[in-house]
Amino acid sequence: MYRFYVSLIAILSSLSINSAYAESISATDNRITVMGRTQQSDDGSVRFAYPGVSFFMSTNTASLNMLANSNSGKAWLDIIVDDGEPKVIQINQQPQHYELFRFEKAGKHKVRIINRTETWQAVTTISKFELTDGKLLAAPSLPKRKILVLGDSVTCAEMIDRVAGEKPDPRWNNARESYGMLTAQAVNAQVSLVCMGGRGLVRSWDGKTDEHNLPEFYQFSVPDNKDPAPWSHAQYNPDVIVSAIGTNDFSPSIPDRETYVNTYVKFVLTLLANHKHAQIILTEGAILNGEKKAALIDYIAETVKRVDDKRVHIATSTNYPGDTTDAHPTKEQHAATARDLIPQIKKVMTW
Repeated sequence: MYRFYVSLIAILSSLSINSAYAESISATDNRITVMGRTQQSDDGSVRFAYPGVSFFMSTNTASLNMLANSNSGKAWLDIIVDDGEPKVIQINQQPQHYELFRFEKAGKHKVRIINRTETWQAVTTISKFELTDGKLLAAPSLPKRKILVLGDSVTCAEMIDRVAGEKPDPRWNNARESYGMLTAQAVNAQVSLVCMGGRGLVRSWDGKTDEHNLPEFYQFSVPDNKDPAPWSHAQYNPDVIVSAIGTNDFSPSIPDRETYVNTYVKFVLTLLANHKHAQIILTEGAILNGEKKAALIDYIAETVKRVDDKRVHIATSTNYPGDTTDAHPTKEQHAATARDLIPQIKKVMTW
């Protein structure tokens, strides 16, 4: 019995010592800066699905861990410490602690966490962060300029890290090097990607009209089919909105002109009402070519004509057909798309 009590005291002492050097921080802590749409829960956790959702922290500590899980086990995150090379980690279905960094002694370190994964592949939850021998510093600031990019799998950066000869893998998605995030970086702006692969304006890639397409998933913070979470548009007031939608609408065939244009007019009017100082740019995107591209350009021009608002503009897109592995634009083609888009945004915004 004596040995039992001695052992118990030793364990409790060890726990007391360890707790003195550890701090548990909820994912909703105001010292953590978030870019992109998320859903905050009463328990301090944060749920997200859109690619490019990012968390920024400044710490003075020796190590930092994260407790997280995903609904599918197919979520992938970039972890960037002190502007170093990204570490790519997979988030499993069961809650698990992930070590973000560990050093021999406490010091100042910057951390950025970026969601790589396509919207329909995984919903990720970060529950908390734990640091040792140090503290979390004041929240990092983001650029004042704000961009909102609406689109489909191209905007989500699907397949841009593909490997020839291998089976498609969710790890191949990489929002950090999407044309939207590259464009924002070039004009010193923060960015929110609101996109879903396979979806369009009026129908999905396979012709379905009963799924959440752009006018619907634009309204969500987490566009989960089973449990979508609403988004309050007052939380993010963009200076410019880029809508690059239409590829999937035109995938089965060219859709009816009046149906398409009327839907786009209604949606653009919604954008104008929700974001009263934003400039809105409509573009046909990178994949379509030939008669389908020509038809979408015509539909966009008619939409702008009917809306008749000086805040609505058109941007042209170059066709980037991917490669032999996949039809989605490559990483290099995303960079080229950004180079095409940047001067057009600068002209509209006089940046």
